Amino acid sequence: MKTVVLTNDTIDSIIEGIIDGIIRSIPDLDNTVIVGIKGGGVLFANLIHKGIKNLRNIDCQLGYVDMTLYRDDPFMVKKNIKSTELPFDITDKNIILADDVIYSGRTIRAAIDELLDFGRPKSIKLAVLIDRGGRELPICPDFTGRKVRASENEEIEVTLSGKNKTVEKILKK
Repeated sequence: MKTVVLTNDTIDSIIEGIIDGIIRSIPDLDNTVIVGIKGGGVLFANLIHKGIKNLRNIDCQLGYVDMTLYRDDPFMVKKNIKSTELPFDITDKNIILADDVIYSGRTIRAAIDELLDFGRPKSIKLAVLIDRGGRELPICPDFTGRKVRASENEEIEVTLSGKNKTVEKILKK
């Protein structure tokens, strides 16, 4: 069973708020790169990038990480690995790490581990569209769009493509 939690206008407003928070809290946007976590974080990172460019006329560099090999899930089959795309040096850069949903914190930990293999950034700030709670690691987003509580029997699915933006809660069977 699917339940729509958020739709287009609300999601657009939430993303604008996140972008505004990023602009206000990071004075050195010229030294900032945006990195999306492959999967749902890619489109979210693109929207952040576009928003900063439109509001501040700053074209932050944009990259993506696939942290599959850095996961600690023993049951996770490590296939379908996508490429990490960081066509720039992250050393001494401010990084905005973007993902659509944060849950246990393990995906974020894996993404940070991978980033640190590419260099030593000045800072890493985490932006998430949805925080569903249930953290297993002490990882807290710096920029959060909305908190949506979901039980272990529910998943949160985010769609950000085109004009069809939705956040749905899906009961697993």
